[in-house]
Amino acid sequence: MDVSSRVLSELASREAALDAQIEAARAQAQQTVDAAEAQATSILRDAEAQAKAMQAEHEQKLSAEVKSIRDAASAQAQQDAAHTRARAESKLAQAVDTIMRAVLP
Repeated sequence: MDVSSRVLSELASREAALDAQIEAARAQAQQTVDAAEAQATSILRDAEAQAKAMQAEHEQKLSAEVKSIRDAASAQAQQDAAHTRARAESKLAQAVDTIMRAVLP
């Protein structure tokens, strides 16, 4: 029985050592998972911040482009209006001249 007790004691000792190794491996795995989750959260937060910054930059460029187009269209419209006004004034002057020639001998 003495040999049998020693064998059982040795097996129990090995089992306890293996249990300790398994628990240490679980703890290390949990730390690795926690670190990976923290890193993933950080990466996601950085990506969201970068996306917001890129969206803001895009909106700013788009706004500037829209303003430029509006300014160009406004300038062209003012130029067209001035040209039309000048033609109308010229035609009015011609009409007045024609009427004056027709009325006055």
